[in-house]
Amino acid sequence: MKPIFILNGPNLNRLGKREPEIYGTTTLAEVEAICFDAAGDRPVRFHQTNAEHQLVDWVHEAIDDGAGILINPAGLSFRSIPLLDSLKMFPGPILEFHISNIHRREEIYQHSLVSKIATAVIAGLGPRGYAHGVRALIDLIDQN
Repeated sequence: MKPIFILNGPNLNRLGKREPEIYGTTTLAEVEAICFDAAGDRPVRFHQTNAEHQLVDWVHEAIDDGAGILINPAGLSFRSIPLLDSLKMFPGPILEFHISNIHRREEIYQHSLVSKIATAVIAGLGPRGYAHGVRALIDLIDQN
């Protein structure tokens, strides 16, 4: 069974400390546990990076080895053409995930490039919403 890739972009390693009024107090390690629990027996590759090129490299790995991608591109959502181009090559479902509701935030956060190619988008459910994202991604994979 091919794994699902759960990819997290810049500054998400600071979850639990960074702007808890927006992102909550759940840490990235707790998010990882939530994702593995929600995935059940499905294999998971969980990654976080602050480097754009690393995120693109993991998308390339998913193109070759993955069943689906759940991605929280964070700030790269709004400016990364290389990330967008790599995701366009992925043949399976892509679920874009945001902890906060980006549509209720400042204007700069309201126009995600990734949304234009994502199969689905989840925003505003907080860190525990990753579980919903994982289950939805598995449902999308199983529909194909």
